[in-house]
Amino acid sequence: MKETIKNFLPLKEYFIRNKWGLILGLMSLLAVDFLQLLIPLIIKKVIDGLTIRTATTGVLLQYGMIIMSIALAMAVLRYVWRLLLFGLSRMVEEGIRNQLYTHLQTLSVSFYHRTKTGDLMARAINDINAVRMAAGMGLVALTDGMVLGFAALGFMFYINFYLTLISIIPAPVVIYLTRILARRMSVGYEKVQAIFSDLTERAREAFAGIRVVKSYARETWTYEKMEREGSRYISENMRLAKTIGVFSPLMTVFTTLGLAIVIWLGGRLTILGYITTGDFVAFISYLNLLTWPMMAIGWVANLIQRGSASMRRINRVLNESPEIRDESPEREGFRVLGKVTFNNVSHTYQDAAAKAIKGISLTIEAGQTVAFVGRVGSGKTSLLHLIPRLYNAPRGSVLIDDVDVHDIPLRVLRQSIGFVTQEVIIFSDTIRNNLLLGRKDISTQVVEEALRAAQMHEEVMALEKGMDSFLGERGITLSGGQRQRLSIARAVIADPPILILDDALSMVDTRTEERILNQILASRKGKTNLIVSHRLSTIARADVIVVMDQGGVAEVGSHQSLLERNHAYARLYEKQLLAQELENTTN
Repeated sequence: MKETIKNFLPLKEYFIRNKWGLILGLMSLLAVDFLQLLIPLIIKKVIDGLTIRTATTGVLLQYGMIIMSIALAMAVLRYVWRLLLFGLSRMVEEGIRNQLYTHLQTLSVSFYHRTKTGDLMARAINDINAVRMAAGMGLVALTDGMVLGFAALGFMFYINFYLTLISIIPAPVVIYLTRILARRMSVGYEKVQAIFSDLTERAREAFAGIRVVKSYARETWTYEKMEREGSRYISENMRLAKTIGVFSPLMTVFTTLGLAIVIWLGGRLTILGYITTGDFVAFISYLNLLTWPMMAIGWVANLIQRGSASMRRINRVLNESPEIRDESPEREGFRVLGKVTFNNVSHTYQDAAAKAIKGISLTIEAGQTVAFVGRVGSGKTSLLHLIPRLYNAPRGSVLIDDVDVHDIPLRVLRQSIGFVTQEVIIFSDTIRNNLLLGRKDISTQVVEEALRAAQMHEEVMALEKGMDSFLGERGITLSGGQRQRLSIARAVIADPPILILDDALSMVDTRTEERILNQILASRKGKTNLIVSHRLSTIARADVIVVMDQGGVAEVGSHQSLLERNHAYARLYEKQLLAQELENTTN
């Protein structure tokens, strides 16, 4: 119980925030329970009146009207509590979902490397829905069951103390079994939700990679993997269902046993005149009212344990701390000019055996265009990711304008950098929205200029709705080169002081690449451009070329000076030149 309460503690703020609605809803619920308890008393009087022949038509009509009035009042109050309490559960659902999403936005890239997308989707949908049910129906059933149960017992004790004690003999057994089954349900729900996360991830993978699956005719292989996950999910659910399924029959047996005892002993007491016929009927009515709280024990335990397991999974994410924090938010007025300094910087990825970057020292002056070259895995991308703090470098090892990147507010730092990564991300939205990303201060003219710089303007305007054309999921309606050029337009649209193109033109032909770079570099004179590329035409136009190898810097210099040295860059240049000549000869 302590663990369950601890799991639900993050919901406290939502109940406090909506306390008046909660109070009014609970008062309406309690009023319904109170009115429900009055009906057996009225029935008792009616039956006693009929038994001793004192009831008249007028009296019966009066009692009938009272019961009708109670029923109408219960209907109105039931509407009120359902609106307020179930409405509160929806507010809790919205609040937790927003809190989870907001927190996920603050977490570092490393968190997403070790966490499956399907797992996050399951927590954001299935787990939050379970929490909503616990906060809504679980709260209602718990309150209703406890109040109605204790009140019904009170009336039963009032009617006949001895008969009530006999009728609740099964209660201790029910409570004991409930504790055992609730513990099993908690463990079971945790397993079910974890497997559901795996199932969601498997489905996401299958649909995201459908073109690869179809290209290799591997539909059967994909289906078999999905079937295995589905079988695991069903198997664990069936195991849980067996535990849950014990509850209802268990409650039915014990409540029916209590009713049988009451009919046997209560009937005798009525015949012997110890209680009236009305008392006997009222007692059975209260015992029937007690049936719901007994049944609710299992149902509430089911809802609460499921919600607790889900809340525990959500709390694990909410308790994650971002590795990269805003350490100097007070410097919001800082203006980036573009000088970048690497001061003996090293970096190792989590769980990696070797360093990705080893003691690099390099200064890039503001306004320079610098090309990074080297074999795959030489550390080019890793080094560039340290500039906007997508990964954290040790303090003092990466500086912008001689200021440690840790001392620049994250928002200022990242808004000052246009970053086109190797992985092109296009959102399922219009072209305009993909470029603006919610920014309101950029005119249509600026958007069109960015498209022209990326050599995409004519292609976009040729579409039926132009920039308002809707792109499919992950930009599926565009070619790889078009997606890259759209990403470049997105990066240059705000004309940032620092532009990073990480192999951003690999899917574009050489001539188009040349036109794009000519236009971008011409418009960005005096601003810093960092380019990763494997093409000679791109590399040669840089002011400075940095040759990287095995996480370190092998050479630094201009194109001509590096060729004259006749070391790593010269050999790389000769290989690419030969490959290009062979390609031209073949064509």
